Amino acid sequence: MLFIHLRGVRLFCHHGVFEEEKIMGGEFEVDLSVGFEAKKFPVTNLDQSIDYTQLYQLVKDMMAIPTPLLETLATEIAQEIQQRYTEVAKISVSIKKLYPPVNNFEGSLGVSFEWIK
Repeated sequence: MLFIHLRGVRLFCHHGVFEEEKIMGGEFEVDLSVGFEAKKFPVTNLDQSIDYTQLYQLVKDMMAIPTPLLETLATEIAQEIQQRYTEVAKISVSIKKLYPPVNNFEGSLGVSFEWIK
């Protein structure tokens, strides 16, 4: 199985259940891994693979839609990838809220979702 990875994609978005998160927004970090069976080896042309720039644009576009729950975003990103790329057999999506509105909390909070065909 061949994997395409996007790691540490940082985006400013307006996700959250609290009103101030929806208004002020915050920084998020997305990791994405998409696995598929290549039609032939070695892979020598982009049409034998999945274009990571298209995956990045998909993530960027979906993250731009304000959503209360990161769980919703992670599953919807995976679902959209499944629909666009039928050859995909495995998807892992991780979304971190880098500066969550939690008193005295240092670190990040987030969710992960994994889908296997």
